[in-house]
Amino acid sequence: MDLSKKLKEVEETYKEIEKKLADPQYISDPKELQKLAKKHATLEEIVQTYRQYKEVVDRISEARSLLHASDKELAEMAQEELRELEPEEERLTERLKVLLLPKDPNDDKSVIMEIRAGAGGDEAALFAGDLYRMYTRFAERKGWNTEIMTMHETGIGGYKEVVFRIDGVGAYSQLKYESGVHRVQRVPVTESSGRIHTSTATVAVLPEAEDVDVEIREEDLKIDTYRASGAGGQHVNMTDSAVRITHLPTGIVVTCQDERSQIKNRAKAMKLLRAKLLDNEIQKQTAELAAERKGQIGTGDRSERIRTYNFPQNRVTDHRIGLTLYKLDQMLDGDLDEMISALIIADQSEKLKALES
Repeated sequence: MDLSKKLKEVEETYKEIEKKLADPQYISDPKELQKLAKKHATLEEIVQTYRQYKEVVDRISEARSLLHASDKELAEMAQEELRELEPEEERLTERLKVLLLPKDPNDDKSVIMEIRAGAGGDEAALFAGDLYRMYTRFAERKGWNTEIMTMHETGIGGYKEVVFRIDGVGAYSQLKYESGVHRVQRVPVTESSGRIHTSTATVAVLPEAEDVDVEIREEDLKIDTYRASGAGGQHVNMTDSAVRITHLPTGIVVTCQDERSQIKNRAKAMKLLRAKLLDNEIQKQTAELAAERKGQIGTGDRSERIRTYNFPQNRVTDHRIGLTLYKLDQMLDGDLDEMISALIIADQSEKLKALES
């Protein structure tokens, strides 16, 4: 990647957009103006960082020219300034490389998350409940809204399955690394002998799809309605309000029974179906990328064990990047920033290696 050439191009584009934003021709076209403003905002951090970088490079050049000055004190000052400026130049160079990485087009989207109990019976269902609370607490900390789409409770405070939406700009960029198998090691409440059990739950993170992202034809859908049921199988509604939609070309089946209204359940089920179809495409692309480069973090293989939560040691280990944090209690309360930041940095590093190889 020719960094200097690319950055000059970006700055020129940024300047052109600034001119257009002040041009009455574009001001009178709200749609075009919105598009330009969005592009301007996307490039702003790159351009500002590039301008800082150029300023540092100029100061380094000036300081180097004074290193052999006849004035000894001036030469020493130049040497001291270089000691400060050279690491800053390196930092800004690395930051610019990251900023120029291709953006994931789904990063700004809201997400639909699916958590399912895996191996471990009731304990796995309880762990699925812990994960659900962890992600909803994380969303709360970010000021994002959450909405349950469908759930199957076990009656002991756990979930066989819970599907919910997190509505917030950039939610996918933060949560996309959570897809995979999560493993818990702890002594179950019901275990009298105090033996540690291992259970699992699977998490899938789907970017929420707009109508323009995927095309769904009415003739490709099979829609069934039935009576919603609660924990233990009892019916919670006297009408056929629950909805099951089968997408015939792919065989994807989605259900929703959380609302009392069939219309609302159908709308939620369609939202989930769109997300699953978009995710299908993402998984294909991810598989193709994985074939090209090893060590990818990305959105991951859904069958891959990504993380272990060890209660006796208050420890959480992410196996993809080898990071262990002794703050399980805080993480389960939604404090995921340190883990997520580490995953983002590791993913960016892998992408940079791929670009530079």
